Amino acid sequence: MDLSKILNKDQRKSIMDAMLTPFSWGYGAGVWMRNTAFDLGVLQEQEFEVPVVSVGNITVGGTGKTPHVEYIIEALYRRYRIGVLSRGYKRKTKGFILASENMTPRDIGDEPYQIYHKFGNLITLAVCEKRRKGIRELLRIDPDINLILLDDGFQHRYVKPKVNIVLIDYNRLPFEDRLLPLGTLREPAANMTRRCDMIVVTKCPTDLNAMDIRIVKKSLNNLNLLKYQKVFFSNIQYADPVPVFPVQSPQLASLQWIHDDDAVLCLTGIATPKPLVRYLRQFRANVKVMHFDDHHFFTRRDFTDIFRVYKELEGKRKFIITTEKDAVRIMNNPYYPPTKRNCIYYIPMRVAFLEFADEHNFIDELVEKIEKQSEEPISTNDNEYDY
Repeated sequence: MDLSKILNKDQRKSIMDAMLTPFSWGYGAGVWMRNTAFDLGVLQEQEFEVPVVSVGNITVGGTGKTPHVEYIIEALYRRYRIGVLSRGYKRKTKGFILASENMTPRDIGDEPYQIYHKFGNLITLAVCEKRRKGIRELLRIDPDINLILLDDGFQHRYVKPKVNIVLIDYNRLPFEDRLLPLGTLREPAANMTRRCDMIVVTKCPTDLNAMDIRIVKKSLNNLNLLKYQKVFFSNIQYADPVPVFPVQSPQLASLQWIHDDDAVLCLTGIATPKPLVRYLRQFRANVKVMHFDDHHFFTRRDFTDIFRVYKELEGKRKFIITTEKDAVRIMNNPYYPPTKRNCIYYIPMRVAFLEFADEHNFIDELVEKIEKQSEEPISTNDNEYDY
């Protein structure tokens, strides 16, 4: 039976919520039990001699972790010897792997691959499911490391960071969300304020004003933020398009070059493609969107479908525009047709923090917390039981 023919949208949503609510309660109970075990010391957190900065979130989906990690690296690599550790989500390998030039996104994951090829030998980057083991291996391989960046580490409580940074999406604030699977929360929003040191509200609109800031801060204060838990605001800035494959004479050096009679196929495999789509539609071309799941590895059939849609586009000139994260998977993909390499571009993106007269600088605040002397003895628990 097709319920859409007899029920309206709100009625269908109510039925779905009723079906998912018991699962959300069960999930929440499991999260509470696990966090309580850590809080009581039944499960052990480990602290390291080298300061660890965790960049994470409390929701599934993209809040901009990778560009924020890149922002921190770019700001601090001259001051610290930085080691970066990621789980390497959706890689086809297991265990600890140190990034090197001959590796692909399938070896270490698309986001670590992107970070490594952006910063190279300026950092030491590795992936490992077991974060404590990964940190120890990083420090063994490169003893000069004096700062560890832990990518997506907020729920990974076996490592106790020196600084816990939590990212929340301005367009999907946690106090307006619900626990999985009813919503996108990995754990209750109140847990964020119990364990974080810094909060970054990401993907803010460019015209954000002081009143908008106060509204968000007031809502966050309802979660009982402590005085030391600073809130910052950032947005995404897009640069000029870059060819995914090397070409001698790029046809699209700027999106300003797009004309009314051009066509763009926006190709994405990320969690939240809407910001890029909105950005592309500011320009004059007709934009068609093809979206795949986050971290999607494109197959031969995918490219057959993509170029069928591309062929059907109506435009004097036609381009495929993708994201930087998708580009690293496409440029290493054996199924991408060599004859189509001159038509595909990616849009680099970087983070910018919104500055206000009465606000602290994000990097200054981060460095202050990194270099603050610990008031507790550092645990050296080497238990390998680690998730």
